[in-house]
Amino acid sequence: MSAKISPLASVSEDATIASGAVIEPFAFVDADVQIGAGTWVGPHAVIHSGARIGEDCRIFSGAVLGAVPQDLKFQGEASIVEIGDRTVVRECVTINRGTSDRMATKVGSDCLLMAYCHLAHDVLVGNHVIIANSGNIAGHVTIEDWAIIEGMVGVQQFVTIGQHAFVAGGSLVRKNIPPFIKAAREPLSFIGVNSIGLRRRGFTNDQIMNIEDIYRTLYVQNANLSQALRIAETEIPQSNEKKTILSFIQASDKGIIRGPF
Repeated sequence: MSAKISPLASVSEDATIASGAVIEPFAFVDADVQIGAGTWVGPHAVIHSGARIGEDCRIFSGAVLGAVPQDLKFQGEASIVEIGDRTVVRECVTINRGTSDRMATKVGSDCLLMAYCHLAHDVLVGNHVIIANSGNIAGHVTIEDWAIIEGMVGVQQFVTIGQHAFVAGGSLVRKNIPPFIKAAREPLSFIGVNSIGLRRRGFTNDQIMNIEDIYRTLYVQNANLSQALRIAETEIPQSNEKKTILSFIQASDKGIIRGPF
């Protein structure tokens, strides 16, 4: 089955459009673009050079993928935007190409980027991530698998948001958010473990209780983070979740969000 390209769309001869893809009227697809099988590109979507879009994605009207970075240091590097399979990009989302830092802005598979989101240059988004309406993600940010970011959230450059984290709407993210937690308030703070989300994704009660024990040690029982990390390392049983949490925090040179008090 060949691609279905509207005669009213503007598609470069140098674009690669896989079988089963659909390009609707008034969409623009530049040269050096790759669009995977079964992907739908809606009316008035704009896909610039360097975009690499996977299979069975849905790109809605007004989305702009692969525009050059809004970064004065950008020197025209041959960078890309890469989007995984089955990801949905809603109306007026903008995703800029990478710079010499990472050379790519990447969004994984099975993600949902709701209307008016912006992903700046060199952002790395994992799989199964949801970013709700008007989320603004600055350059060089990393968002790990299964994170959920509610609407109107602003994320400062170079921040990392851990896997399975939940960020409340309207938050300003200035420091790293560790895995498995909920973050809210101003300034942004730990408000508990994302237990509902973890259960939905198949975590057992024992795993969730173990995560709660770790964060109780880190955020509630100890005011000094270095001391809390030592206690968690020596007194809490080993587990994959513990390894993930402690490794994340130890690698967080920007620091992590504050505790609940």
